[in-house]
Amino acid sequence: MASPNLPTAASAYHTTLLTAQDCREHVHLIIGSNPLAASRVSQSLGVGAKPILIAPVSAPSTTESDVTPTATGDSQQNQKRELHHTLANYISSGALTHLDRSFADEDLFTLGRSEVDNVVDAVFVTQHDQSLAERVSALCKRKRIPVNVLDNPALCSFSLLSVHVDGPLQIGVTTNGRGCKLASRIRREVASALPKGLGAACARLGDVRRRVITEDAEARTAAESAIAAAVNEGVDDSIDQSATFNKLVTELDVQAEAAKTRRMRWLAQVCEYWPLKKLVEITDDDVESILQAYPGFSGDNSSASPAQPVSPGTVSEGGSSSITASNGRLGRIFLAGSGPGHPDLLTRATYKAIQSADLILADKLVPSGVLDMIPRRTPVSIARKFPGNADRAQEELLEQALEGVRAGKTVLRLKQGDPFIYGRGGEEVAFFREHGLGDRVVVLPGITSSLSAPLFAGIPATQRDVSDQVLICTGTGKKGKPPVPPEYVGSRTVVFLMSLHRIGGLVKELTTRLEEVDGVAEVSEGEKQRALWPLDTPCAVIERATCPDQRVIRTTLRYVEQAIEQEGSRPPGLLVVGRACEVLYTPKKEGHPWVVEDGQFKDLDFEDSLGLSLDATSGVAHTGAA
Repeated sequence: MASPNLPTAASAYHTTLLTAQDCREHVHLIIGSNPLAASRVSQSLGVGAKPILIAPVSAPSTTESDVTPTATGDSQQNQKRELHHTLANYISSGALTHLDRSFADEDLFTLGRSEVDNVVDAVFVTQHDQSLAERVSALCKRKRIPVNVLDNPALCSFSLLSVHVDGPLQIGVTTNGRGCKLASRIRREVASALPKGLGAACARLGDVRRRVITEDAEARTAAESAIAAAVNEGVDDSIDQSATFNKLVTELDVQAEAAKTRRMRWLAQVCEYWPLKKLVEITDDDVESILQAYPGFSGDNSSASPAQPVSPGTVSEGGSSSITASNGRLGRIFLAGSGPGHPDLLTRATYKAIQSADLILADKLVPSGVLDMIPRRTPVSIARKFPGNADRAQEELLEQALEGVRAGKTVLRLKQGDPFIYGRGGEEVAFFREHGLGDRVVVLPGITSSLSAPLFAGIPATQRDVSDQVLICTGTGKKGKPPVPPEYVGSRTVVFLMSLHRIGGLVKELTTRLEEVDGVAEVSEGEKQRALWPLDTPCAVIERATCPDQRVIRTTLRYVEQAIEQEGSRPPGLLVVGRACEVLYTPKKEGHPWVVEDGQFKDLDFEDSLGLSLDATSGVAHTGAA
């Protein structure tokens, strides 16, 4: 069993475990009467806690002895100070309990909640008094009471983050005691980059999640375990999507268990793939119409209901337009690839198509940076594909495209990567030809992730004396059937798309005879002669290539399944296999089976960098241990 990831030598700084604590009804002890004490009281009240202020106070004065030592250097514990006006207001309103005296050790064990034996839940020392701070800190740490001391990280067992709050959404930043003012600025920068209304969107989607759970639970009794699995997935904010997020769903699954959690799976995919700017535009009416389009579990396991109409200026998930041909003039269809992720990697032709289209039908994997370039006036429909519903979602988009063309519109089918590299582009062209629209279709190429993702991960697909050929494969065939695995060629680099959700099966097929892999394919004479891949073959998992959260996991075929299971999923992703994976960068595993590089993609700022960094000290990296 894999042990936790170990930090590398590059992690030169001590970091802390960031948590979100439910403080409702907790008792917070605040020592001091200065502006910081007032701030701590406000924060405590804001999260539903019950603050108790301990500070001897005097009549109002013009001095500020609360933050300056006495002339003799004596402890300030017994000095009376002026009470900050905010504290006075809280006390007069009854929101704050004030003890007009000095701190006593027994306060820690007598002022708390009865259900925790009267021990206080946290202590804040807000005044400059070294002897008092050391005394309180030592006592709290000995009794495992969280304590925070002003300007003295060594005496603290916890610190507060610089926090942005927007409804249920909270974003916290810490520099771990190395510059609180810088943390505040970073927090402001991050918050300003978020679309307005994101907190309300979090609340709305949370309400949808609870509604789906309740309605689906009431509709069935035998599927409680399936509900629990769907409900628990994604609850923990500290991890990426699980390795089973895009798990393969077969026809049998759709007819049985998958139908029980259809709407929950759809909601998880929406939260993962929809651009934030589009999520904040969802209204209650949109939610209602989409939920009706995706009914919960029922006895007949019926598929999704007919698609909903798309109205200008809004975003829907799938659906047929209600527009019919009225002017006798046919429109056009552009089939375009949006590249691997970064908007700067769009072709000029695709950019022009985005700006001029009357209707855009986008796959769910088209990155938010590209969708942000769509004019606000242009209606957009994002494919509501999730495992087990891909074919129906594809049909809905094609139906919308037909309606748009018949109405004389310019329709853009926007895909990730290149439309003819595992993008079903050829199938769509054939579909439109069958409907008499072959001369109305224009296909625009895109930079395929199968070649650009390795590049931005520092992996040359070809290299003299190492790799003289490249093979692009799918890890999942039609209807989920495993494709015939490629044989091992030492000088070959193989890129597998749509493979990470079934990585275990793929590794077995590459390294084991098919007759030994549960009969996944008919054994032929050629299979008996197929060269198997060595388990120590280098490989790399590249996720969200060219996006700010690009991640690369460097390992071997022996450990890649374990690495993905432990590190979680960050779709979309692909697998690169071959010696080329270690041409430019051999990871210093130091006895560990894999290395994770997170955040090492540099933005395409040509005045600063060219996007590719092979410096192992840049970004964030850690190693996985088995």
